[in-house]
Amino acid sequence: MIQAIGLTSNPRKEFPLAVDDVSFEAHSGHVTALLGAPGAGKSTALKLMLELQPGRGVAYFRGRPLHRIAHPSREVGVLLGDVPGHPARTVRGHLRMLCAAAGLPTRRADEVLEVVGLVSLCDARLRTLSRGMDRRLGLACALLSDPHTLVLDEPAHGLAVREGRWLHGIMRAHADQGGTVLFTTGDPKEAARTADRVLTLEQGRLVADQEVADFSRTRLRPRVAVRTPYAARLEALLTKEARTARRSVEIVPEGGNRLSVYGSTCAEIGEVAFRHGILVHQLADEIGDMGPMSQMPPVAVENDPVCAEGAPDSLHEAQGPLEAHWTAAEGPKGSAFVTVTEPRTALATDAALATDAALATDAALATDAALATDAALATDAALATDAALAAPPQDRPSEAGPLPPSPALPALPPPITVRSAPSPLRPLRYELRRAGGVGTAYVTAAAVLVTSALMAVALARIGHTPQPRLLAAWPRELPLPPAAIGAGLLGAFAFGDEFRHPALAADRGTVPRRLGLLVAKLLVAAATALLLAILAVGCDLEVLYLVYGPELISVPADWLPLGASWVGLVVGCAWAGVLAAGVFRSTSAGLAAVVAVPLLVVPLVQKLLEGSSVRSAIGFPMRLRELVLVQWPFGGERYLEAVARAIIQPVGGALLLSLTALLGAYLLTNLRGRVRG
Repeated sequence: MIQAIGLTSNPRKEFPLAVDDVSFEAHSGHVTALLGAPGAGKSTALKLMLELQPGRGVAYFRGRPLHRIAHPSREVGVLLGDVPGHPARTVRGHLRMLCAAAGLPTRRADEVLEVVGLVSLCDARLRTLSRGMDRRLGLACALLSDPHTLVLDEPAHGLAVREGRWLHGIMRAHADQGGTVLFTTGDPKEAARTADRVLTLEQGRLVADQEVADFSRTRLRPRVAVRTPYAARLEALLTKEARTARRSVEIVPEGGNRLSVYGSTCAEIGEVAFRHGILVHQLADEIGDMGPMSQMPPVAVENDPVCAEGAPDSLHEAQGPLEAHWTAAEGPKGSAFVTVTEPRTALATDAALATDAALATDAALATDAALATDAALATDAALATDAALAAPPQDRPSEAGPLPPSPALPALPPPITVRSAPSPLRPLRYELRRAGGVGTAYVTAAAVLVTSALMAVALARIGHTPQPRLLAAWPRELPLPPAAIGAGLLGAFAFGDEFRHPALAADRGTVPRRLGLLVAKLLVAAATALLLAILAVGCDLEVLYLVYGPELISVPADWLPLGASWVGLVVGCAWAGVLAAGVFRSTSAGLAAVVAVPLLVVPLVQKLLEGSSVRSAIGFPMRLRELVLVQWPFGGERYLEAVARAIIQPVGGALLLSLTALLGAYLLTNLRGRVRG
């Protein structure tokens, strides 16, 4: 059950509030529709409920606000717009990454893919998915953790008729199993045939909270859709006839050659068109919207075989000439509105086109009798429709007799039992799948290795470069070697992709600022940087050996402190990229922070520690041994001395200073976000 209390968006300059004091309830076991025209505040209300947008008010999901739920994805499944994910990631890889984040087994992704019908597209990239397939993937993401509540924003917008019916069936199946479903829509007819309760928003305010039967009776009414190339003339004639007969008829031009006529029947309009020789392409009885959203596009007829085969979704593009249809619409729990499809062949348009006068006269006489019969039938059908719309969804009759057995609802993925995993393994699995699921990391690493090898060959040819710097491809003119810049870029991707393609956005805010996720990103970035550093040195050695022979690949005598300094430099750059991208929410900011260390921070550190750092570190391990009075095992003083030398170097000290500042900034933003929550 969802309880929304006083949802109010922040004020905007010179504009009314997008959502103004909206309160409602959506009960378990029911489908609730949030109806409104574009700009009514539907999406804003959902974002306020999910705490994705600042504002006032609170929303309770089974008695708890979202920020008090330990694992929001297990309580609420969300579909807002397109699927938020990296466009180069595969469908299965995206779902498996979300499984890792939620602590689910990887087979859960295959189960959900089978339910939503995406097994054949499991290896397709997200950027290649059509609108319908993207909707299916979004629903799969929402159902992944077997949530109790589904919150969907315009789920059927832009879908074909068959796709929309499938989606509505999934929503109904979830509600029938005891779940709560809340979705937004701009089409009153979709709300009437899908939901159990309809909440109407207008200009950010809740103006109606109705059961679907009351909504259909008060909001929808029968109308006749007319399509003719002489729409203006037919409108004038119908207006004149209504005034003469003193009847209440409302005629609404829909643009082009289409009219919507309220208060009349197909028989009466056809008779007027015949008497005045007006060609009519279509007469269709529909259930129309009588509210301020009458400009919404019509819903295609459900029994239309053309639409079922994937033809145009619009009702009026799929119909032939002179056909009258009652709009077919599935009601809640398998019920249906009145559905009649009967060609008006007795209408006398063909007779008006006849050339033989005698035959035309005979046809006219036959048509008059047929029109009278049609008028009586249409009146009865209209009364039956009013009664059907006023009745509860499960009691609505059908003009064709007893309702046929409703089709089986779509199968949902089997329920799961999720174990709590407080250890850092869950975010670590997620980060590994995130980093390895796209080719960005591999392309970056390959570019770094090629650049490093070419620079090493060029530096060896030029000369005047010490061997340690030659193996690292690090000329004195550059602030950092290619391996360190590549490690910083990969670290910046760790958080930059989270904000650019926020796969976890529907869970909680933009990116969950949790220390477990930060630790996982730091560990993966360190391992990636270490591997990149070893591969870069190995590639440089191999290329130098192939080009110049063995004279340039001898191992330096002080390889241990040099190796510690090299590893510390590359890992430090990677961590700087991670932290800066997490603080500034940008990959570019993360890489800029890495490059700024040798350009800005190193000169500052050199001025502060000039002439004292080397002398103060001489004999440091020996003094430490004398202090603790313990013999270091396995020559531990050598490693400690290497670490100390790496730290006292200008670049090492600058990196340590930058990492400390960035870590403090990240923790500050994390604590501030928790205080706000």
